[in-house]
Amino acid sequence: MTTELIVKGKLSDNERLKAESNFLRGTISEDLKDGITGGFSADNFHLIRLHGMYQQDDRDIRGERQKQKLEPLHNVMLRARLPGGIITPKQWLTIDKFAQEKTSYGSIRLTTRQTFQFHGVLKPNIKLMHQTLNSIGIDAIATAGDVNRNVLCTPNPIESEVHQEAYEWAKKISEHLLPKTRAYAEIWLDEEKVETTENDEPILGRTYLPRKFKTTVVVPPQNDIDVHANDLNFVAISENGKLIGFNVLVGGGLAMTHGDKSTYPRKADDFGFISVEQTLAVAEAVVTTQRDWGNRVNRKNAKTKYTLDRVGVDVFKAEVEKRAGISFAQSRPYTFTERGDRIGWVEGVDNKHHLTLFIENGRILDFPSDNHSGISKNLKTGLRQIAEIHQGDFRLTANQNLIIAGVAQADKTQIEKIAREHGLINDNISNQRKSSMACVAFPTCPLAMAEAERYLPTLVDDVETILTKNGLEGESIILRVTGCPNGCGRAMLAEIGLVGKGPGKYNMHLGSNLGGTRVPKLYKENLNEQDILTEIDTLTARWASERDQGECFGDYVIRASVVDEVKISARDFHDD
Repeated sequence: MTTELIVKGKLSDNERLKAESNFLRGTISEDLKDGITGGFSADNFHLIRLHGMYQQDDRDIRGERQKQKLEPLHNVMLRARLPGGIITPKQWLTIDKFAQEKTSYGSIRLTTRQTFQFHGVLKPNIKLMHQTLNSIGIDAIATAGDVNRNVLCTPNPIESEVHQEAYEWAKKISEHLLPKTRAYAEIWLDEEKVETTENDEPILGRTYLPRKFKTTVVVPPQNDIDVHANDLNFVAISENGKLIGFNVLVGGGLAMTHGDKSTYPRKADDFGFISVEQTLAVAEAVVTTQRDWGNRVNRKNAKTKYTLDRVGVDVFKAEVEKRAGISFAQSRPYTFTERGDRIGWVEGVDNKHHLTLFIENGRILDFPSDNHSGISKNLKTGLRQIAEIHQGDFRLTANQNLIIAGVAQADKTQIEKIAREHGLINDNISNQRKSSMACVAFPTCPLAMAEAERYLPTLVDDVETILTKNGLEGESIILRVTGCPNGCGRAMLAEIGLVGKGPGKYNMHLGSNLGGTRVPKLYKENLNEQDILTEIDTLTARWASERDQGECFGDYVIRASVVDEVKISARDFHDD
């Protein structure tokens, strides 16, 4: 391999710990037996991520525990592997029971990675958690860490064969790119260790990938999984209702670091069209090229987007063609027109009905009646009751919502009645609230600099008031809040993206569009909550009076030169 394609220098310490981990085993089993601490040792702290978990603690009580000379209340967050986000009612009931009985918060959190998370699982319950999931056919393999993570897929109910085929490809890609080590089964499922000649991972490599890797399958015109947030995307192309292949988009990503101009969000590049038969070969070729060429010296520049910018898109694309034994054809035309989920009932070509429920922040819990909306929301109880009678499946979306899919006509009335009684359907939810999203942030995320999930509901209340004041009632702006710049809430594909900078302080980015094909530009830094509302009020007033007919907010702020348009990379995102 040409040496210029490899970043030289001292490898990051993560490369050492992966190399020394014996294919992700480390000393996790020994650590589990240590009852003195609720946490994991330094290397295992990182290794458990490759088993789908992050060590966290309750930051709301961290200070008080320090005063009492106690260690932080260590626990783990687990993210399940659920390609395409489909789950059965029976599986849901088991997940619900574990969340209620064995987690500190009692909730199920739907995530922007189209799966669910458990938060607040204490050390004595970690192995039980994995075994419980395994008993219903679910695992947490490769949902975090330097691997290909949960594969997303447009969760549209089965309205065409194309959607079903897309989902099947999401599952195939997920399985093909999984780690082959038996470490997960040995540690968590008590699988017997056997002598093995295991000395490599054929796709991921002995030290796995340089950084996390995200893959999607999307069916236009819905960009409901935000392709430009991901390393590898397969855009479904169909003819006469049949899937014939994919346009392949490579190199998207949203994470950055405050104050470091070598980091930035980036759109994915369109490499071209492939036939369906070439899908797995191309997926493997993109992953192995990134495996071999990605930056293992500086993790902040280790994602695929930086590899593309460093070696050149044409060079990377040519290597993928060589490894896959294919040549990309010219991309087929497609258009993304919207990103949100279609809340409410739709009927599929299978004559079944599908109910998409709006779940604010994806947090499924029985909330007290005095929550900010004044409406009792026993979401967890309601979904449990639906799962007990539902004959179809549940579909999690990448926008933190949930679809009750495959409902027979005879069952519609009963399911809707349960949903309404428990606050799962609220006809007064505004378009603005449906268009807003936040990451978890405080109190559980160790990286959070500012509030996100707990801030969003009242922020949306205020934005709704501002829109009404400016004659824009019924309109909406794609609004997203993240507690840090790592991108979990996909704020860097929002028309208004707020990125946490410190307690109560956010950077405001403006200028994405309805299709999610443009990264927003930094508008102002270190705004407090009142500053944010003042800016939104001023800008929406201008939008209301100056916009072209049907012009979305993100398009307006660029046309009006409020911010410059970001094309693809750092040259556009960072001011000189």
